[in-house]
Amino acid sequence: MHHFEKENNPIWHPFTQMKIAAAPIHIESAKGSLLYTKDGRAIIDAVSSWWVNIHGHAHPHIAEAIAKQAHKLEQVIFAGFTHQPAIDLANKLMEILPPHFSKVFFSDNGSTCVEVAIKMALQYWDNQDITHKTNIIAFENAYHGDTFGAMSVGGKSTFNKAFQKHLFKVHHIPLPTAENIEAVKAEFKKLVQDDSVAAFIFEPLVQGAAGMLMYEAAHLDALLAIAKEHNVIAIADEVMTGFGRTGKHFAINYLHHQPDIICLSKGITGGFMPLGVTVCAAFIYDAFYSDDKAKTFFHGHSYTANPLACAAANASMELLQRIECTENISRITSSHAHFAKKISVHPSVRNVRQTGTIIAMDIITPAETSYFNSISTEIYSFFLSHDILLRPLGNVIYILPMYCMSDEELEKVYGAIEAFFEFKLLTNPFLFYLRI
Repeated sequence: MHHFEKENNPIWHPFTQMKIAAAPIHIESAKGSLLYTKDGRAIIDAVSSWWVNIHGHAHPHIAEAIAKQAHKLEQVIFAGFTHQPAIDLANKLMEILPPHFSKVFFSDNGSTCVEVAIKMALQYWDNQDITHKTNIIAFENAYHGDTFGAMSVGGKSTFNKAFQKHLFKVHHIPLPTAENIEAVKAEFKKLVQDDSVAAFIFEPLVQGAAGMLMYEAAHLDALLAIAKEHNVIAIADEVMTGFGRTGKHFAINYLHHQPDIICLSKGITGGFMPLGVTVCAAFIYDAFYSDDKAKTFFHGHSYTANPLACAAANASMELLQRIECTENISRITSSHAHFAKKISVHPSVRNVRQTGTIIAMDIITPAETSYFNSISTEIYSFFLSHDILLRPLGNVIYILPMYCMSDEELEKVYGAIEAFFEFKLLTNPFLFYLRI
């Protein structure tokens, strides 16, 4: 078979400046935490292949579930029809989500399940002829996806600069901290006092693409209390944090005040198939339940509730419920905590932070913390040379492992991070000066 050289490759890769990027690494197979390249390398996948894999690559339980389903029913229109894998998945989600959630709407990825949530919230008010509630509140630096609604509620950045004039207006407020929580609460109250706000969307506890920024559940609870008081629909985007990443099934499990809508994707199928779900409380659904066809939720996808994806999700949920998975999440959480304590005293590191199985740290550089910090290419290349996939967010190094990652593999990743910092101290005068 002919293999295209980089210049002739017809593939356009995501988030990649194709002119200056290195040729992509060809992966032939994967197992557990390891990616096997065409030329025989074994690379530790320490970012769960963009945060989607939770049980390990090519897990036989999920693979067999997909294969079995493929011989039975691969796809069917989901308007006017249903099937057992979707029914089973909806019931499984109801079992582990907070009890006020009632209805599951299927889509096919993180961006689309966020689009569904936004449209669901806005039409909720429109269906009741409440036309003044049209505004949305979101956090600064938020990332909710790359479709237009998701970009609108995301923070303004280079990623969406070309589209800003096409996006709808959203009120962005700072991420709450111990220092600014009173000011953020005051700003939130000011925005909602005229009853014009339809929804508040947020990534609970961890803002992923923003640089694994973490904040306290108590501060989010304070904002949710205001939202509830002023009849604002709360939307939790748990595309990244769902299914155990934060140490509990969902980040909202740390909250007292619960959202009305939750968006789920990524880990839902264990990383095997694209699937998104938007789950809402009963009162949201009730505003669409009518003899009036105009109140229908006019949204759908060709592959809505694809049986293969639902079969993968059901198998992944079964693995998630096993005691072995719970123990692995606890083991990784404890291991990260130990490493965080160790690495936090390093002179070239600041703001070491952890939530469950997610750990992140900032490398001190002359340039400010940013996705476009030039050190990111150096970090990425250094770890690949050690057969570790860590895809930094600018000068932010983070580890987001799948739950099957062994202690030995974790130690190799930790050791490589320490080696990188020592290497930087020796080669970077700025960092060496800081150490003195």
